[in-house]
Amino acid sequence: MNDADPVEAATRIPARRVIVPEIAANGALRPLPGRDKFVQVGGETMGTTWSAKLYAPSATDGHRARQAIQDALDHVVSEMSPWVATSALSRFNEAPAGSWHTLPLNFFAVLRTALSIARDSKGAFDPTLGALTDAWGFGPSPARSHPPDARDTARMLAHAGWQRLDLDEERRRVRQPGGLAIDLGGIAKGFGVDQAARALKRLGIRDFLVEVGGVLRGAGIKPDGTPWWVALEQPPATSGGEATLSDIVIALHGLSVATSGDYRRFVEHDGIRHAHSIDPRTGRPVGNGVAIVTVLHESCMWADALATALLVMGRAAAIAFAVEHRIAARMLMRTEQGMSEVLTRRFADLLRDEGEAA
Repeated sequence: MNDADPVEAATRIPARRVIVPEIAANGALRPLPGRDKFVQVGGETMGTTWSAKLYAPSATDGHRARQAIQDALDHVVSEMSPWVATSALSRFNEAPAGSWHTLPLNFFAVLRTALSIARDSKGAFDPTLGALTDAWGFGPSPARSHPPDARDTARMLAHAGWQRLDLDEERRRVRQPGGLAIDLGGIAKGFGVDQAARALKRLGIRDFLVEVGGVLRGAGIKPDGTPWWVALEQPPATSGGEATLSDIVIALHGLSVATSGDYRRFVEHDGIRHAHSIDPRTGRPVGNGVAIVTVLHESCMWADALATALLVMGRAAAIAFAVEHRIAARMLMRTEQGMSEVLTRRFADLLRDEGEAA
């Protein structure tokens, strides 16, 4: 089997599996004397919660670490949240057609990355679906009693589309083509985690695990030399067989992990659940049988956006894209027999059974 082949597992996998990154397996895990003060902090951001576990130099207290993380996340919100009327994103979304807007450095960097992934994924990831996200009940507007009809959906799709955004790289600005609403919900949490990690490093903290709404990044180790172990997210167990899948735990040492699932956020209309992620091709929530996608990447921002893109693509396109771009991804698909697991070769090559990793 070559590097381009995905690995499809049966619905029953006998042993718990672990992932130990190469940088850890090659002996990078070493106890660091003096980093022995354990701190656990948390708070709220982006409509969800955040948490961090860390070992800090004795001179650094938990309050400073917590405040540094909260400040970093608050800064992301102040620039990129549609719930904040004064954010740069909200001001752009309300701007008249043809107007150019100089963006804050971080906002521009995130938008540029989002557009790059949109181009590579042929629009499966699209940061211009703000109006549709809002209309389906996942934005700042009050919840609707009914989903948008076909006419409203077509109108909002006509005003969306990542190709309509013009970026001026030299001047760090973007043009509002008219009626377009940016939504960075599929990438901002990951970027926030990366920013929180940078804030901790500026305090001299090198050993930590940071999480925002289920998106995680780990660095360094604990004083005893063990890594930050994290269990990958599984779908809720149902009669459809999801519980037969074995656990996967990963040593988050210099890695980030992000998961997108069709069950994580949803709205109900007439007894039907509609997932949070919108398919740019239809303007409707995804319903393609992909239950969950997990992506491992050095950058949490990239992991977050890629997981969303793969979830939207559907099975065949997601596998092809992940293989082509050498993405370490795990995908769980709903079938009549239960859950089917597909691993990209890059993901599968990291796996060990529990005994091997001991």
